[in-house]
Amino acid sequence: MEILPFLVWPFVASLILTGIHAYLGVHVVERGVIFVDLALAQIAALGATIAILIGMDPHGQGAYWLSLAFTFIFRRKLSSELLTLWRRPRPFWP
Repeated sequence: MEILPFLVWPFVASLILTGIHAYLGVHVVERGVIFVDLALAQIAALGATIAILIGMDPHGQGAYWLSLAFTFIFRRKLSSELLTLWRRPRPFWP
């Protein structure tokens, strides 16, 4: 139980950071900012994960090509969905 006083300040800092990130995240979502690069990175990671699950070497060329294929296939779908969202009428935000 000697560790609890040591962990009080990191816990308080994590609560403050969570509040700040939640506040800023709400404003990012309200403005409709979309981070496409992060979405593509997550799709590439999904491709690499599937490559590992089917038994490919994580550092081999098979995992690389499968990850790249996932990125290109889902990029097409992602871009068409983003264009659909972009063309919607947006409400006025003061």
